Amino acid sequence: MRLPASFLARPIAHRALHDLAAGRPENSRAAVEAAIAAGYGIEIDLQMSADEQALVFHDRDLNRLTGVRGPIRRRTAEELSGIRLLGSSETIPTFGEVLALVGGRVPLLVEIKDQDGALGPGVGALERAAASAAADYTGPLAFMSFNPNAMIELGRIFPDSVRGLTTSGFSRKDWPMVPAAVRKRLATIPDLEAAGACFVSHDAKDLDRDDLLKLRAKGLPVLCWTIRSPAAEAAARRFADNVTFEGYLAA
Repeated sequence: MRLPASFLARPIAHRALHDLAAGRPENSRAAVEAAIAAGYGIEIDLQMSADEQALVFHDRDLNRLTGVRGPIRRRTAEELSGIRLLGSSETIPTFGEVLALVGGRVPLLVEIKDQDGALGPGVGALERAAASAAADYTGPLAFMSFNPNAMIELGRIFPDSVRGLTTSGFSRKDWPMVPAAVRKRLATIPDLEAAGACFVSHDAKDLDRDDLLKLRAKGLPVLCWTIRSPAAEAAARRFADNVTFEGYLAA
């Protein structure tokens, strides 16, 4: 499986083209529509509801984005659909709703958030929900995760899916719940083959590392996250094939 060329043609809006001042929270329908109107690719995140549905939402906890306390996994998809995103009239969309909204008009990059809690093997339900929602989708669509187990499982469930790995240096600061041995291993990007990954999306702070440069030289597409200025975009493009951006309008 190869990453469609459309994922490299235009910058990718991180959590869609969000702008809270304009009433477009991250991962909202309004942010998705704005990205489509601007011709950008879209990156979104998936979390799981109590009834094992895929919801478009970044955090494990609802509080930062909704003001409602508690994990998203403790509420059903129906309950979550009635929770308003702060600063807007938007509510939390399901993955199926976002797929229908995009309708193949722009590339859609989907990060499956870790459900194990420590980037381990405790995965499966969210991957099944994502595969079910996307089974009949015909537009450019790619999945990725920091947890390679999620992509291995998605490959088993949905073998025709385009899969990649979200990667970084896996510092203790960023991943305090992950054992040091796991962090050290994942930092070397050892699971590309096992995951069937045909691209990586790497931390923009760490793009000039030798192993990543070697992978790119071999033809592996390298995306990066998260770019927040034109200057940062220019610097990242020296080492990456495309950028995931927010907070400005990418070139």
